[in-house]
Amino acid sequence: MRRALLLALVAVILYVAWLHETRLPVRAADETPTPLVVPEGASTGSIGQRLRELGLVRHSLVFEALARLRGASGRLRAGEYLIEGPVSLEQILDKLVRGEVVRHDVTFPEGRTLEEMADLAALHGLDRGAFLRAARDPAPVRDLDPGATDLEGYLFPDTYDLPRSADAASVLVSRMLQRFRTVLEPLRPRLLARGLSVRQAVTLASIVELETARADERPRIAAVFLNRLHAGMPLQTDPTVIYALRKAGPWDGNIRKRDLEIDSPYNTYRRAGLPPGPIASPGRDALLAVLEPAPVKDLYFVSRNDGSHQFSESLAEHERAVDRFQRRRGAGGR
Repeated sequence: MRRALLLALVAVILYVAWLHETRLPVRAADETPTPLVVPEGASTGSIGQRLRELGLVRHSLVFEALARLRGASGRLRAGEYLIEGPVSLEQILDKLVRGEVVRHDVTFPEGRTLEEMADLAALHGLDRGAFLRAARDPAPVRDLDPGATDLEGYLFPDTYDLPRSADAASVLVSRMLQRFRTVLEPLRPRLLARGLSVRQAVTLASIVELETARADERPRIAAVFLNRLHAGMPLQTDPTVIYALRKAGPWDGNIRKRDLEIDSPYNTYRRAGLPPGPIASPGRDALLAVLEPAPVKDLYFVSRNDGSHQFSESLAEHERAVDRFQRRRGAGGR
């Protein structure tokens, strides 16, 4: 009887100790939040050891035992966590199972080049060189564009959760390319209907993206360029010249009359047809504008200096618009 009472007492003590270790708060409410990074492939034991180092559990074996009892050993998700407030070990385990990681988002706006995207990635802590190395490898997009020399135009502009891993930059590039594929897939029938290759559509969409920030104008801008291509006229678009200047070296942000003579396949003032490839990453609206252009005969447009454009079907009409909106300001028009 005495032995049974002793065993029962020990069991009660162990149970109370277990509850104390797993269900009571392991940190004070006013403590500074504790960062916890769980690497890919980390074992339950290594996570328990890290929790012990952070003072979130007295013995790592307690965390391992709790994970096994809860059937969570194989369901702990990698990532960066922030442990804050008066949480218990059970709550920390639940957090790891649910994958409530800290999000580090980066937004890539439409109309950015690979170099500009790499700069943005670097501002958020990623390796700029690693991003560019991944972005300059055309192999992942060869099925869509056999002539691709890099991923210019194919990294979709959007908001992404930055991965926290040694190869974070290449993982991000892969996600951006996959997002492009997701956006492109439902547009393929319209692509085929217009007789455009993926490269042609993305190249033209990148120009449309950079020519106007107004969504309502994009189908009409696209129509102008498609009409000019059909008529055998040069596109004469400044964004392609700017891209050529950037590829040639540092660009000071200004485009001068002499720059329109730069010897480059991207100079659409000197070369007819589309440039060799995309000059930036277009968004979905710009892609749609190319696939569903406005039903107009316009061949020209010029800025009204308020973010909008004046469109014209004839050169004479265009010259009058240029005189009205640009020449008095000392600039030219399309």
